[in-house]
Order: sequence, then structure tokens, then C-alpha cells
Amino acid sequence: MGGDIAIVGIGETPYSRARVKKGEIVMSAEEYTAWAASLALEDSGLTKGDMDGQGLAVVGSEWPHSEIWSAEIVQNLGFKPKLLLRGDFGGTNAVELIVQAAAALKAGMVDYVLFAGGDSPMLPPGENPNRTWRYELDYMRPFGLMGFISLAALMMQRHMYLYGTKQEHFGKIAVTQREHARLNPNAYVKTPMTMEDYLNSRILSDPLRMFDSTLFVNGGLAFILTKKELADKHAKNPIYILGYGLVHNYAEGDPALPDITTTGVKVAARDSLEMACISREKLDFLQLYDDFTGAVLMQIEDIGFCNKGEGGKFVEQTDISYRGTLPVNTGGGLISNGQPGMAAGFVQVVEAVKQLRGEAMNRQVNGARIGLVSGLGALAYGSNFANAGALILGVEP
Repeated sequence: MGGDIAIVGIGETPYSRARVKKGEIVMSAEEYTAWAASLALEDSGLTKGDMDGQGLAVVGSEWPHSEIWSAEIVQNLGFKPKLLLRGDFGGTNAVELIVQAAAALKAGMVDYVLFAGGDSPMLPPGENPNRTWRYELDYMRPFGLMGFISLAALMMQRHMYLYGTKQEHFGKIAVTQREHARLNPNAYVKTPMTMEDYLNSRILSDPLRMFDSTLFVNGGLAFILTKKELADKHAKNPIYILGYGLVHNYAEGDPALPDITTTGVKVAARDSLEMACISREKLDFLQLYDDFTGAVLMQIEDIGFCNKGEGGKFVEQTDISYRGTLPVNTGGGLISNGQPGMAAGFVQVVEAVKQLRGEAMNRQVNGARIGLVSGLGALAYGSNFANAGALILGVEP
């Protein structure tokens, strides 16, 4: 059973898609990272000096993929950590690094670990070189699969073919998350969206529409972990890590033709619930990694709220808003909140902490005490996602 590690501070900058124009300045990824880290330290009551000899967990920017991001952050931002962790797990970064940091905290190596990340992808052409993922070049592009959008579209198309899932089912997820984003002061997209708006939006790769996918934004996020015995010393109520689960290179079915409608969250969520010694019915909300709406629908199935293939009908019949019986992505998620590069998975963690502290203002889930956070990361050429993880967070250890 978990509960011996807690989050004691969070930081989140506003998001934007501001571009550099003549006479204008857009902050760098490091500046957003520093801003978020400062907010988390202030929120916890700690200072930057308190982090000397402690832990630092950082994630790099989406473009370019810096291979020495952690070393740059340490030098340029002036941190002096004993422990330095760096995430390259895509959307599973937050969950994976939390598990690694928890092990270091339990071992007594450090007392605190500061997590920080940010991105500024909206730089002018020429300053953002294209990424080069080896497996994308070797196993995807030769067959016409052009990155994330094409892969996500195939997953959605397969789900629709096998189970009769409708575009309106994906649309309800997008419309609900937009409603949540409009209530979130930091979210990027605030424009109202109806189902008609969704169905009339541009198709990027059939059946995936513009409003089904995440959008890249400038921004930064941070949070701080510590041990249970130190948690009550901080400015705000601690939020405890009750359980976690991780899985990599997960696939179901025939190895030659795996089921691309099932994600590793099926295993990760099961393991995290077992560690926390709770059932899924005790969850007050879900903060699901949402690089596209189909991923949200599939994870609802994988966690067990309905059988595989029944996600469309479940979403249609269930209120998934912050007011509903199963609130999902109450801050807007990546689809409307925005994705700040490799700090994407931090978005779900920070929103979960706000909900459990009762700080989500006019999108607050009534009586929220336990929630699930998921992560999905890295395009996989053999199935769907290479990395998957889940966390159970609660107000009591």
C-alpha cells in the first residue's frame, strides 16, 4: 500500500501560442521551466536554496530533443542537486519519474524532489529543427504513416470498425473538455464549442479531426515530492501517492497483429488500484492522458468502467463533466488546455492536485478525495503506445 510519498507544491504557468514577431519576445523553454519551478517552490513554502543537495527531475522540450537538457537546466537555472532524473517517456514522464523519485525518497537518498518542465515550440521557422525519432524514420514513414496523427487516426478507425463507435462519441469528449478549459484560467483555448462545431471541423487524418488532437503550446509546469513525515510542514495540504503502476511495450492479442484499441493503462491502472487497496468505484475523477480523444475513450474501457468496445455508448450515456458521475479531464486536458512539450503528463498531475485541494474554483468536483492520473507515451510501431502508467492520488495517506 502506498501513501508514504506526498506532493507538497505545484506550479503552472499560463499557456500561449505566441510567436516571435518583429519587436516581440517569446520566452524560452528554460524560462518557462524556471517560472513553473518558482511557482511550485512558493506554493510549498520552500526556497531554491532548500533544494541544494536534493533531487531534481526534468523533462526536455519537444523541439529540439535536447540530449543534455538536464545538465543545461542544472547549470543555467543554478540548481545543485544530489539526484538528477531526466524523463524520455513522452506522456508517461510524470508517472515514471514519480515512481523513480519515490524510490529515492524511500531509500533516504534525498528528502525532496522538484519536478519541472516546459516548452516554447512556437519559435519562428529555422529555430525549431525537426525531431528525428529513429523508429518513426525506420518503421513508419516508409509505409506512409506520418507520425502521431496518422497513428491515432488508425486507432480510432479500428475502434469504429470493430465496435460501431461513432464520431459523436469522440466529439462528446472534445466538447466536454472544452467546457472545462473555459473554466480554467490557465488553459489556452477558451472558445465555446458545440457538437456541430466538432463535426464540422477539419479532418486531419480520417477519422481524426482538428478538435480530436492536442495542440502544442508555450508553458511550464512543476511539482514537489517529499516523504510523509515532512509533508505536514508545508504551506498547503499534502496530496498523497496511494498507488502506481507502469508497463512498457504492452500489447494484447496476436503478436503479429496486436489489438491497437487496448492500451497499457489496462495493466497500469489495475496495479495502481491494487496498491492503493481501492476499487475503481471509489475514484472521484479521472485525469487521463489525452493526446487524442480516442485515447480517452479507450482508457475508460481499459480501467474497467465498461467492457472493451462499449466506450462509445458509455461516454454517450455518462456525464463526464466536472459536475457528473465520472468527471474526466477537468482542466481541459491537452486537447483544450494545451501540450507544453514533454511536460505534457505534468498537466494531469497538477490538475489532480488542484481538485484534491479544493482549488479548482468553478470547475471543482464536489467532495473530491481520490483520483486517478494516467500517462501514455511514445509512438509504437508494433502496437499503439510504448509506455503507459497510472497513479492514484488522495487527500489522506
